[in-house]
Amino acid sequence: MGPFSGDRARPSPRLPPSPDNEHPSGAREKDGALVTSAAAEKTTYREAMREALREALRRDDRVFLMGEDVGRYGGCFGVSLGLLEEFGPERIRDTPLSESAFVGAGIGAALGGMRPVVEIMTVNFSLLALDQIMNNAATLLHMSGGQFNVPLVIRMTTGAGRQVAAQHSHSLEGWYAHIPGLRIVAPATLEDARGMLWTALEDPDPVLIFEHGSL
Repeated sequence: MGPFSGDRARPSPRLPPSPDNEHPSGAREKDGALVTSAAAEKTTYREAMREALREALRRDDRVFLMGEDVGRYGGCFGVSLGLLEEFGPERIRDTPLSESAFVGAGIGAALGGMRPVVEIMTVNFSLLALDQIMNNAATLLHMSGGQFNVPLVIRMTTGAGRQVAAQHSHSLEGWYAHIPGLRIVAPATLEDARGMLWTALEDPDPVLIFEHGSL
């Protein structure tokens, strides 16, 4: 925890332990897949992330998603597929190819009372928005003397091993963890993917979520 973030206690993003590893939605994890009690259907990591976004959009009108190709295309990795049709262009916003611009817009929206979820296609491209992330989102609480929180969530794909070349294969979450003022989340299981987003949105400080592309 960085010195700029204060010492406020945070609830654990993980679900409380139970014999069947039950989820609040009624689902449970079995053999690495999230199984719904109603239809006993298995889901994937990507689908768990999509349901987490859908739940957040339904629960809080301040939540919106923005990023490259998140709307009509459904996201580069298909996570936001169908959300534009369900929630409309005001809450599922396609952006220009300018990471610095739309991360900065997310910071402004967070300062204005919204709960933006900003999607950066891959972790490598987050470096194009590094000034916004490190010098603005991470430091505004400190620079304002504790007056201004930045409740911003930034999602991005991380990890190698998918033959997507040099500019799509880094793992920079450990590096970002050394920046005071940021909170770093790396969902490793379906349970994490389904449950961590809402916890991140409840945090008054900026949270970066790293979603491994191989999951």
